[in-house]
This record gives sequence, C-alpha cells and structure tokens, in this order.
Amino acid sequence: MQPRDRLTAKEIQVATLVWQGLTNKDIAAVVRTSEQVVKNYLRTVFDKLGVWTRLELALYVASHGGMNWHAQLGNGLLSPAPEWSATVGEEGAALADAGKKTAAVASGGIR
Repeated sequence: MQPRDRLTAKEIQVATLVWQGLTNKDIAAVVRTSEQVVKNYLRTVFDKLGVWTRLELALYVASHGGMNWHAQLGNGLLSPAPEWSATVGEEGAALADAGKKTAAVASGGIR
C-alpha cells in the first residue's frame, strides 16, 4: 500500500488543487469550506504522504500523474468531478488573474 492510498477523496481534491497552484483561500472557495478546514486537510495530507511543504506536495502529485494521479489508486475513486478544477466558474477567473500576476512577476513586470 502506497502512502497516497490512505488519502480520502477530499484530501485528494485538496492536493490536486494545490498542484494546480491555488491558494488556501481559493481552495476553500472551490471546496466550499473555510480556509482553516483546508489547512487541516493539508496538514493531514502532508503527514500521510511524508511531505513538508506545498511545493513537495505539488511535486508528489505531478510525479504520480498530475490531474489523474488518483486514477492509479486502489481506492476505487472515479475521475475528478468538474468542480475539482480551478477553471470552473468564478474560481477560474481568480486562477487566470493569479496566473497573469505570476507571469508578470516572473518577467520582472511586478515587484
């Protein structure tokens, strides 16, 4: 049994959204919960997977298949629901804005 086999569906969803680059606040909006609950999910995911940071979590998800990383799990989960993606509805607009800001910072446009 791999460490990721111990994750719940909600923990997998939160980990996938971290991999997509969302902040805790954005994840809370997608999952429809509070930011504190997202932090609790992350702490549990970190412990179960043996990672220490969001970057390590994102790299873990990426190295295990990215968006479909849970498909290889033995827990019988289905494909992610559309609401798992940050590009749905208002959250998508927030992610697009965040992506533009990130690109601007990377190119030296915003300091």
